Amino acid sequence: MMIVVLAGVAGSGKTAVGKVLAARLGWAFEDTDALHSPADIAKMHAGIPLTDADRWPWLEAVAAWLDERIAAGAPAVVACSVLKRSYRDFLYRGRPAVRIVLLQVDPATLATRLLGRRGHFFPAKLLQSQLAVLEMPEHEERTLVVPAVYSPAGTADEIIRRLDLNPVPEGGLPWGPDQGRETER
Repeated sequence: MMIVVLAGVAGSGKTAVGKVLAARLGWAFEDTDALHSPADIAKMHAGIPLTDADRWPWLEAVAAWLDERIAAGAPAVVACSVLKRSYRDFLYRGRPAVRIVLLQVDPATLATRLLGRRGHFFPAKLLQSQLAVLEMPEHEERTLVVPAVYSPAGTADEIIRRLDLNPVPEGGLPWGPDQGRETER
């Protein structure tokens, strides 16, 4: 059983790739933007970057959601920025089922994507604050970095390949005894 957390700054494709990946694996999908407090959403909507003090209660809500899925033995794909190593370490702590995949996209592409996005509370002007906070994974960290330079489907395929996951066969059941589970190495 695995939970794949798609990490990255706004506009990196966490939700788009996450929905495709979850569908290909037959797993649940959760966008953790829905777990932000109304105050945090209002703050971001107003163009004010979140602080660590703002983010920790949200990360605790994300961790609780992960723990519920793990306890139920239910694999999932989760979109969650987790830009700092301390945030990723917090989500890994005591959760061997969690695999974090950081989607990497160049700043110009991110800006273009955010400017074209409609109906989301995160304005493009906050991109620089997220890039400033982003800590790329160190070599010893178990976080996988995947360039999100393909279509969402292509990026999902690359994640499936690199994590050695088994997609749902077309027209098949969501998962059999061995599908959707990390293989033994």
